[in-house]
Amino acid sequence: MSESADSGADIRISDIIAHPLTQELPRPTVTSWGKYTEVSIVLVEVRTDAGITGVGEALARFSPKAYADLIETSLKPRLIGQDPTAITAHWNTMRRALSGRAGGMLFEAISGVDIALWDILGKVANMPIHRLLGGMGRTEVPCYAASVNWGDDDFMDRELDRYLEKGFPRIKVKIANPVKDACRRIKRLRRRAGDDIDLCVDANWAYTLEEAVEVGRALTDNRYFWFEEPLRPEDETGYEELHRRCGTPLAAGESNYTLDQAMRLVSNRTLSYLQPDVARSGGISETRRMAEFAAAHDVQYAPHIGMSGIICETASVHLAAAMRNVKAMECETDESPFKTWITGQAPGADRQKNGMLPVPTGPGLGIEVDWDAVRRLRVQ
Repeated sequence: MSESADSGADIRISDIIAHPLTQELPRPTVTSWGKYTEVSIVLVEVRTDAGITGVGEALARFSPKAYADLIETSLKPRLIGQDPTAITAHWNTMRRALSGRAGGMLFEAISGVDIALWDILGKVANMPIHRLLGGMGRTEVPCYAASVNWGDDDFMDRELDRYLEKGFPRIKVKIANPVKDACRRIKRLRRRAGDDIDLCVDANWAYTLEEAVEVGRALTDNRYFWFEEPLRPEDETGYEELHRRCGTPLAAGESNYTLDQAMRLVSNRTLSYLQPDVARSGGISETRRMAEFAAAHDVQYAPHIGMSGIICETASVHLAAAMRNVKAMECETDESPFKTWITGQAPGADRQKNGMLPVPTGPGLGIEVDWDAVRRLRVQ
């Protein structure tokens, strides 16, 4: 049967397969956490008895086989034989697979299944996901280059030049300790980029509050448009104090798993930009709730991608196209096999023009998976 069906068709989930995938990065990613040379994801395949298959992606950077086992032993038995279009009911069912507070591997696993279910729903309805979400009529969404990696002056200069040559009007810079080097490079890169390029930074929790205040001054002096994750995500009081003492808008949210974890800093407007990752934050269903809650509080939505694959990227484009408060989504520029092998589609960095990404028009996610490539990347 073809990969689409009448919206009234009675279809059931027949199988769920979790594919743990690992790749060696074409070039290392260097942040305040260290140097990444290898990374993993889990590709989730949800099959139906109507021959319609949905695909999703779970953020599983390390130990992907553990995620695959969780999906196939704890989530799959709860969904087999069920109507795949009852997505909210299935989300609630999966949430109850483990007790305790929301977070961790369970929610990243749920994310992969949820994205796959939305892909199926789009194919059943013969509509792209962004239209199922309500849509804003967008044909393209703004993006920013990610990222200028942390390193010495010459290295960061070359990184910046690479993104400028690709025509990105918005570029993110990774910063770390020592603080004095971060502040000096913030100024150096602004001078090199010129005043017409929008720059932001990502600290990956590198700083204490007082260090973040000092870095924040350099960012304000050099007109950076956001300061991303300066403090560890649990330090909500610290974010509130930094907001009072820093003139640069704050961005965070990639470490959140559910809406309740984002509520405090969004509702009191400590954050100017909320950055959930669809492959971590409960999939399309929960990420949508986060973005809409942010919109209700005049906080902008900026999808996080990280070191993810083409499915996470594509799901993020659909969300960005549908949410009224989108600022810009992350666009990784590495030549990752997760982006270049898994589908015939070029990665976003090669499809963007002047910092704008086209929105898919096909049903569901609008992409076709190369299963031979998946087998080559699969962890044995």
